[in-house]
Amino acid sequence: MKKNGWILLLFLVLGLVAGALVARWLEPVSGISFLTKTIDTTWSPAVDLYVLSLDLNVHVQISLFSIIGALAAIWLYRKM
Repeated sequence: MKKNGWILLLFLVLGLVAGALVARWLEPVSGISFLTKTIDTTWSPAVDLYVLSLDLNVHVQISLFSIIGALAAIWLYRKM
């Protein structure tokens, strides 16, 4: 399989989503709360040109499980 940037991006997104799902599923377990605690970041740029108005909202929630998922995705990509 030919490696390219799009495949790496796909692997990273899937790794982040998988890590977020694992963090969500294991949230009730109190012993690993440091792995499931999320950091919330919001970015909301807006442009108003009187003729055209643009609003973009980006909300990111990342946890240590998400980072572990992304690292696993990079490792799998390199093993391909």
